[in-house]
Amino acid sequence: MRTATLGPAERAESLASMAEHELDVLVVGGGVVGAGTALDAVTRGLSTGLVEARDWASGTSSRSSKLIHGGLRYLEMLDFALVREALKERGLLLEKLAPHLVKPVPFLYPLQHKGWERLYAGAGVALYDAMSMAPGHGRGLPVHRHLSRRHALRVAPCLKKGALVGALQYYDAQVDDARFVATLVRTAAAYGAKVANRARVTGFLREGERVVGARVQDVEGGGEYEVRAKQIVNATGVWTDDTQAMVGERGRFHVRASKGIHLVVPKDRIHSTTGLILRTEKSVLFVIPWGRHWIVGTTDTDWDLDKAHPAASSADIDYLLEHVNSVLAVPLTRDDVQGVFAGLRPLLAGESDATSKLSREHTVAHPVPGLVVVAGGKYTTYRVMAKDAVDEAVHGLDVRVADCVTEDTPLVGAEGYRALWNARARIAARTGLHVVRVEHLLNRYGSLAEEVLELVAEDPSLGQPLQAADDYLRAEITYAASHEGARHLDDVLTRRTRISIETFDRGTRSAREAAELMAPVLGWDKDRIEREVQHYEKRVEAERESQRQPDDLTADAARLGAPDIIPL
Repeated sequence: MRTATLGPAERAESLASMAEHELDVLVVGGGVVGAGTALDAVTRGLSTGLVEARDWASGTSSRSSKLIHGGLRYLEMLDFALVREALKERGLLLEKLAPHLVKPVPFLYPLQHKGWERLYAGAGVALYDAMSMAPGHGRGLPVHRHLSRRHALRVAPCLKKGALVGALQYYDAQVDDARFVATLVRTAAAYGAKVANRARVTGFLREGERVVGARVQDVEGGGEYEVRAKQIVNATGVWTDDTQAMVGERGRFHVRASKGIHLVVPKDRIHSTTGLILRTEKSVLFVIPWGRHWIVGTTDTDWDLDKAHPAASSADIDYLLEHVNSVLAVPLTRDDVQGVFAGLRPLLAGESDATSKLSREHTVAHPVPGLVVVAGGKYTTYRVMAKDAVDEAVHGLDVRVADCVTEDTPLVGAEGYRALWNARARIAARTGLHVVRVEHLLNRYGSLAEEVLELVAEDPSLGQPLQAADDYLRAEITYAASHEGARHLDDVLTRRTRISIETFDRGTRSAREAAELMAPVLGWDKDRIEREVQHYEKRVEAERESQRQPDDLTADAARLGAPDIIPL
């Protein structure tokens, strides 16, 4: 299989090709579900297109808790089917589909009551482990263990002695959510899908009651294309209702947005060898290991303001700090917070007023001929959602179509990853990079790390780290623009890397160096470099200002002070 390159030339070719030939399936929405749907469709032999109005994963799919998990709390809700399904997907991702991107992560659950809580919580975690070991689901993770208070404090010295009487430790998995989506898109393109980001659907084409295509605006170049397709899949997440409105038909269901915010703090602020999971009055709170950082989250509140740029308010930040500090011996302060990010969960609206109680199940509907809608669900089960969406679309095609094969289709970079990991010391010696750098590349690109290393071989200066974000090599910035579809500075600093949340300056000190590395690939002149840098700096300042505001309304107004670099 060839490796797909998502550079400027390939994007232009994809748009032209989609407009020239009728597709079997056009997917609208480039989050994890849309990208997964495109991969599912194209690997069944269907001619497939995928368009995204902004950047790949620029909505919900880059702002999650970055966990691949069964949803331990759904066991308490007795939602066994959802947990079983998610645990199967977790096993597939860890072992077969994306071992280079999905990694085990341990969590400690502090017990606060003697006797009954250990029995109750222990039974739940034991069931969680047992369900993950069901036939064919994959395992790949250690089983849970019971810890005394003394043992728990050795594992997590950050905890107050009075905050626990003992603990349970269990394993789940984590992923860089935006990188995973970009890899899904590249995998779909490698199998022949035509993909284009910054390509916005402005309306649907109709013949009678049937939807037969979409009008797609090239947000970068300004042109407009008519893309014809036998079936269109609306996979736009929290924008589902807006996209449905373009058809002029009332949707079968309503998607409600729930805001979740996360804080990123340096590793040395919380002294622990394991992640933490804590109960709150509304949901659960995670403290998640993230390289040289911790991610603390999340909140769960209704949101009906700007969907593109959900804002974290001062109240949101205080809520997380208050709850995590209730168990920490050395409390966190505002000064410890390196990064903040806010995302929206697409929940299927039900009768419950509390978003934390709305369904994480997904649904698929065929509201009008030629148009399939998929919504709801959770990141971990994206592949199941994609399969169900394509199964529904296939009903509208007049030909026999193969069954789903994505359960056996590794993402690009997976094949050969473990062999390269075993050879990482040899790769380091060959390239002159430290073995830690090689490990970093392998865990971000898998076997595609060889493509990044080729850039370094051609230009050794690309083997140097960024001056103000030394976790990342200069080559990774160039590669993001040449191979991974990055079109703007924001795409690179926020999604292809995580510099925007992993540095106290939020990426502003890296902005100019990164823009200058992207410029030759994307044909930017000095004026364009300056415009990209200024836009990024304004975005960061608007986010900082929003995080000083007391509530959602004022935070939203402050965040909207920095418009998108390309108005949509």
